[in-house]
This record gives sequence, structure tokens and C-alpha cells, in this order.
Amino acid sequence: MLIRATTVWVVILVLAILNGLLREAVLFPSFGRQLGFVVSGLILCCVIFAVAYLSMRWIAADGAKQLLLVGFLWLTLTLVFEFSFGLARGVGLNEILAVYSFKDGNIWPVVLFVTFFAPLLTAKFRQRAAK
Repeated sequence: MLIRATTVWVVILVLAILNGLLREAVLFPSFGRQLGFVVSGLILCCVIFAVAYLSMRWIAADGAKQLLLVGFLWLTLTLVFEFSFGLARGVGLNEILAVYSFKDGNIWPVVLFVTFFAPLLTAKFRQRAAK
């Protein structure tokens, strides 16, 4: 289950990188920095939710504890990636931490919240849809 969940996270990572490229190339020039961050964050939340929805059966997490474990895995991998990639690029820790403050419209903490809860929420949506 964890190998499949990690594989799905890699898909989310690729889509998040593409979202970042979209933000820099289209959203910032079109909407400005503040609104561009908000739109980009909302797009990424929707992407994460959609990928979780489409992949939960394949991941085969059983019950709320395993679904939260998948969410915790995704959140941990995301944080490790963000900090290591930033530090490897020479970005200071203060600059990395700045995205957690909602500064300039950056809703990164909301994205992290969605990342953690998406597996559990999408499983609940699937259960309701099946009724």
C-alpha cells in the first residue's frame, strides 16, 4: 500500500511542478502575484483531490487509519521535498518558511491541509456515491 501511495505522490509532485510553471508563466503575468498565488493554490488543491479520488482504490488503503497514514506519507514527502529542494538551490530557511505565512496570497498551508486529508475525504466521497 505505501509503495503505491508513494507512486501516486510522485504523480502529484509532477503535476505540482507543472502547476508551478503555469503559475510563473501564465497566472502571475495575467492576475498579478497575489491572485496568481491564490488561483495556483486552488488549482493544486483540486489536482491533489482529483488524483486522490482516482487513485484510492488502486492504493487499497483499508479504513480511516490507513487513509490518514497515506495522507501523512504524502504530507511528509511533500515537506521533505520542499525543504530539501529549497536548501539544495541555496534558498535560506527563512525564505522557505515564508510560504507558510499566507504572505502575498500564498495559500501553501491550505494545500498541505488538502494533501493530508485528501485520501480520507475522497474515500468518504466514494462511499457516499456508492450508496
